[in-house]
Amino acid sequence: NAGPQTLAMVGDEEQEQDLQRFLRRVDDIANLVQGLSSTDSAANAKAIAEAEKRLHDQETNEEESKTTVNRTIINRRASETANAEAVNADGFLAMLEKDAKERAKRRKRNEHLANALKEKGNDAFRKGDYVMAIQRYTEGLEKLRDKQELYTNRAQAYLKVHEYEKAIGDCEWALKCNGKCIKAYFLMGKAHLSLQHYSEARQCYEKILQIDPQKEDLFKDCMNEVNLEEKRMKDEERAMKEVQSGNLAALSIKELLQKLHRPDQNVLYYAGGIRLLAGTVKDCTEQTLFRTNNGFSILGDNEIVRGGFCAESKNAADVDLSVSLLLLWQAVCAGNEENQRLLLTHPDVSAQLPKLLSSGLSEIQKETLALIYLYSNNENGRRLLLRHLDLSKWLQLLMMFVNSTDARASSAMNILSDLTQEERFKTQCRVTLSTDVLPLFTQLLTSAKLVNQAALARCIGIMGNLCADVVIRMQMAECKECWQAGLKLVDECFDVSTSKYQECLFAVLGLMMNLLLESNVIIQYFAVDISGRCMSLLGDKDGRIVTRAIGVLSRILPASSSAIEEVVKGGVVKKMIKFLKAGGQTTCNYGIKTLSICTRSNRQAREDLVKSDKGFSVLLKLLDSENEMIVGNAAFCLAQCLVVPGAATSLLNSSVVMVLLKHAGGDARRTSVQENAAIALGKLCVAEPRHIFQLRKLNGLAILSSSMKYVHS
Repeated sequence: NAGPQTLAMVGDEEQEQDLQRFLRRVDDIANLVQGLSSTDSAANAKAIAEAEKRLHDQETNEEESKTTVNRTIINRRASETANAEAVNADGFLAMLEKDAKERAKRRKRNEHLANALKEKGNDAFRKGDYVMAIQRYTEGLEKLRDKQELYTNRAQAYLKVHEYEKAIGDCEWALKCNGKCIKAYFLMGKAHLSLQHYSEARQCYEKILQIDPQKEDLFKDCMNEVNLEEKRMKDEERAMKEVQSGNLAALSIKELLQKLHRPDQNVLYYAGGIRLLAGTVKDCTEQTLFRTNNGFSILGDNEIVRGGFCAESKNAADVDLSVSLLLLWQAVCAGNEENQRLLLTHPDVSAQLPKLLSSGLSEIQKETLALIYLYSNNENGRRLLLRHLDLSKWLQLLMMFVNSTDARASSAMNILSDLTQEERFKTQCRVTLSTDVLPLFTQLLTSAKLVNQAALARCIGIMGNLCADVVIRMQMAECKECWQAGLKLVDECFDVSTSKYQECLFAVLGLMMNLLLESNVIIQYFAVDISGRCMSLLGDKDGRIVTRAIGVLSRILPASSSAIEEVVKGGVVKKMIKFLKAGGQTTCNYGIKTLSICTRSNRQAREDLVKSDKGFSVLLKLLDSENEMIVGNAAFCLAQCLVVPGAATSLLNSSVVMVLLKHAGGDARRTSVQENAAIALGKLCVAEPRHIFQLRKLNGLAILSSSMKYVHS
């Protein structure tokens, strides 16, 4: 047994441990109070969370103490110490709870004030008063230190007043509030770019893509801006070295520009000087020197040059001057994105380009088209055009060149082909499509014999590509005049057999196929006429035209039972069987689809197919195709024709059961193909029960049983 001294030592040790625990809790609570009053938003948030946890734990302990009685007392003095500790802790926690509630009220009030100051800052920013905006955002942050929007808004204002380091600092604070704030990374990237911190700017933009992969377009634009700015700086450093080394070409650029800035000279003086300058600019260094010596200011600073270029009615000298300027800009912008950007941001240039295109002056139009093509033939150039110009009327402007017999027509179509790659261009084209573009397009189709047919064929193809835009396709498909003009062009092909006209016909059929993705009353109205023209084209010598004619048939026939009836009377089934025997995959795809449409609703078509395809040899061949669309339609056709007396019997010695079973049993990836094969298998066994013996040999009765639900439905 332990003696009294041993028991006393144990009691002292327990007291010491209790005291140390109490002191540690006091230190913890002191640190907690310090955290709650901290200006560091992260530390403050952490302290609030810890306080709430302690309050929750305390409430839990109180609840437990109401239902639990501790019957074991070892050391009364230790218990008294613990009680004192609990009383002190309760006091601290009560104080914390009160403080937390007061802070929540204060935060709500401050948040209201901060939002009001943010709106005042936004208003000042919109008015261009960036200093006042910064002041308001700062006042808002004094009310609420962890409001991310105030940091990013102030960073944006700092960028406007060229306080780039401060902008970066605010973005860093914004990211402490919200680590996935895309705006903060975007603005930080802008600030780093302005400080020529190219790698840091790229890192910021890469973060945007990591946070949201949907921001790929923004990422590309930002990275392109960094690359362009870095290249611009290197080009300018290199150009400066050339000047310092006394390079004659570099010095002549500067000298010619000085002469062109002389005021009050004759128009021809400026035109000649500009042409000399255009001939001197041959590489990137000379392009850069043109820019750094304010070459683009010729148009803005010289009233005579500006007057001649912007004149509504140009005399011969004005034309010469305008052509000279266009040649100069081609020379200084070829392959130079920074110069391209500066040129397009000049207000006179952006305003005059559409007017030059519609001027009717061939030399000016030719060089304007050449200049625009410098932009359109690459992705970054197209983005510049779309960002800085209103292209809503350009489809109509460029389409008008189909009437030209020279190279302008080809240049205009090249530009349009490039622009139609951009979704934003398609969106802009919607604006004037019905009012301006379609009337012009209809007139060109109607006058196909008189216009530049090579350009017209490309123009029709471009309109077909624009049909990828659903809004444009719907508007075109509802244009009655457009369908009439297309049919007129098809009719004229029988009188005009030139290769260029054949290209127009080929393009029109392609356009019709795209438009027939829509379904409307106009299409139903023209269905008989369109299908009749296509039947006439099935005898054309050009296989491409025959294939597209079959393609149009496969899409127009579902719109009209009358059209189906007419083509069946015209022998469409026999003709399709002929093409299916010899045609390629595309022809087969359209041909079997046409047959499936006809046999679905027309008894004569089913009988014609049984007569034309002896033993279903063509359909059986198509059932072995690797193209599941062809297989599905072939199975569908077969199923429709099995109602014809004797049809199922003619297949008794064929491999049809095995082939259909393979597709119905799951080899086909498309559910519709499996269903069509199962239906055909079921109908085959119903029409000719002897096929069941073959099915039983192949252990396919279970598949047949499951297929019957499709037959009944």
